[in-house]
Formats: sequence, structure tokens, C-alpha cells
Amino acid sequence: MCGRFALALQADEVEQLNTYSYPAFRVNQWVHRDRYVPRYNVAPRTYAPVIRRAQPEEPALVMHSMKWGLVPHWSEAESPTLNTINARAENLEEGGGMWGGIKGKKRCVVVAQGYYEWLKKGTQRTPHFTRHRDRRLMLFAGLYDSATLNGEQRPLWTFAIVTTAASSGLAWLHDRQPVILTSQDALDQWLDTSSQTWNPKLNRLLDPYSDPDAPLECYAVPQEVGKVGTESPTFIEPVEKRKDGIEAMFMRQAEAMTATTKMQKSESGASTSSTFSNPPSMGSGKRKREPSESLETAEAVIAVSAASPTAKKRIKAESPLKGEVVDVDLINENDTSEGNSDIEILSPPSVRPFSFLLARKSDFFSLTLTLTLTLLTLTLTHTSTTRCHQSIKSVKGEDRG
Repeated sequence: MCGRFALALQADEVEQLNTYSYPAFRVNQWVHRDRYVPRYNVAPRTYAPVIRRAQPEEPALVMHSMKWGLVPHWSEAESPTLNTINARAENLEEGGGMWGGIKGKKRCVVVAQGYYEWLKKGTQRTPHFTRHRDRRLMLFAGLYDSATLNGEQRPLWTFAIVTTAASSGLAWLHDRQPVILTSQDALDQWLDTSSQTWNPKLNRLLDPYSDPDAPLECYAVPQEVGKVGTESPTFIEPVEKRKDGIEAMFMRQAEAMTATTKMQKSESGASTSSTFSNPPSMGSGKRKREPSESLETAEAVIAVSAASPTAKKRIKAESPLKGEVVDVDLINENDTSEGNSDIEILSPPSVRPFSFLLARKSDFFSLTLTLTLTLLTLTLTHTSTTRCHQSIKSVKGEDRG
């Protein structure tokens, strides 16, 4: 089935269909153009553009904004329970039913950027988006009809998307998918309603999708697309590459923390510039960084790595040694593959590996060792003083005796 698709291009771009997707596909007019609204989340009961013949016996084509969910021409009212957003290909091939009087006369092509389908695993449903790998527009086989409902003077134009069995490459996602037309010959055959009958040759167009010249791609997308009425460009982007996703969030955090640290150190350094023992040369235009500055900059990056074990980004950090720059590669800390580590530092030959990270640890150990030696010295001094006092008392006692 196909219950949601995307078409977020502006009207002018949709009208240029023949110039960038199908060169020989000419559309001369757009009926109800004002009803078209670009949407990343086209749901049933909303308007979308379809392409049909202007007159059954003439090849001239028009684009027409119609409501999704076919209402048969004999209907007196639009039933909210009528489930006609899709027409099964098997029913068209077998004939009869409500599609019998429509399939020979009123065939159309539905324009889309791609369609959504939900992968079901137990109680979990994950939305996926399928589109042409080269990003060309996707054209679905469709049927349409018009009905003048009670109390209305103008006809209501509606359409349905024809679905077929899923191709072998997409059967893992769902057992159905839209009938996708990719060749000029297929489009011409489907839209040719001059005979006003169903031609058995059309049956082959309803086979599962298999066009090596127009491969498809499919990937998981955000859960928010499941809510009717929500709109976002991220709905048609892979969920792991979203600009507002978690990966991008941690990158922004890293950049913000680094920038804040540098600004703070720059301000504090300006007030104490006269105390620098090694002032920068006039030609460099940069002052030499203190080791503590580089360490705090690195700590900001490391903090982000700890907060985001899945982040994998290459970020610049300054080495505390000679103001050199090294690359800090944030790697998945849960990855146990050979040769991997939490943080890999690619330092220049003059910089001892990991000295950048161990600088703070060495300071701690030095402080600990200094305190220990001081305490030992005090203890020995106290012991020596006590013994001296005892010796003096002993000598005085002997003199008295």
C-alpha cells in the first residue's frame, strides 16, 4: 500500500517536469494550480498534482490538482470511511468491481518525490522513505474520477494510486508498493485512453518494479512523519544525517564549547599579555598559547566525546606543546574493533603521543608525589627533633647524677 508520499517542490519546479526528469513529457496547463501546497508529508484527503489527458482522444496533457482518495462519479456524498486511496493492480487485471468502469477511461500519473512505508517489527513501526537514487521525480500509475456531490455546483476531482506486489529489493519493508512508471513508452501507454477500454498490454506495466536504469534507494526517516499535518525537510533525509539530529547536536556543542573557551582565554590573556615570557613575533599575528589553554580546549572536545559515544567527527584541538595543532578523532567508545581506542590523537613527530591527554594526569601525580615527600620530610624532622630532646634530657640527667 501507499499511505503517504512527499512532493515539496514549488509549483514552478513541478511544472518544469519535462525539462529535468522526462524531456518528452509535455504538460500544457495546470488545472486548480492554486490548490497545490508543497508538502513533505502528503496524506490522504489532501490535494496533490496528477497528470492526465485533457481529452481522451487527444494526446495533449494537463496537470490537475486533485484530492487523494477516489470518490466514484455516482457518489452523492464524500464518505469519511471510504478507503480508496489505493487501487490494487490485481483488481484491475481481473476486471469488475468499482474500478471496472474507471480503469479504461480515467488513468492518470501521480507526481511525487518519493513515498513512505513503515517497517513493522513486533510493536515497533519505523518509517522509511523510498525514492529514485538520482533524485528524479517519481511518477505513480493512478486512476481518477469526478463527482458532483449533493449541494455542490462544481465537481470534486479525486484520485487513487495503483499498487502492486513489492519488488524483491523492497519485500523486506512491505509486501506492496506503488506502480512506478519510468520510461516514456510506459507513460504514453498508461495515459492513452483513446480506446476508452482496458488494454491487456497494460498488465505488464503493473508488474513489480524492476528498472536497472532507474534504481531506487530506501532508508529510515524520523518518526514525526507519522503524524498527519507535521512538515519538515528532514522527513525525506536519512534519520542519521538529519541537520537537527543527535550527531549534529553534539557537533554544535563541541564547536560552542571550544569557541567559548578560546574567547575566555583570549580575554584573560589580553589583560596579562605583559607577563608572557615568549611574546609572539610581529609577523605571525598570533600570540603563543599557554599549555593550560590548549588543555582546556581539548577537555571541551573530550567532554563531548564522553557525552556522545556514537559521535565520530574530526575536530581540531591545540597541543600544549609548542602551540602545535593535532587532530582529535572522536571514535565510538563501544567499538571493540582492532586498533580502535576511545580517543586517537594524530600528533606531529615532535609531540610525544598522548602527552596531550596525560599532561593533567602528570600534574596530579607530581602534586601527589610532592605532598608525600613533604609529609615524609616533616615526619622525619619531627622524629629527629624528638630524639634530640630525649638525648639532651639523658645527658642532663647523667650530669646531675
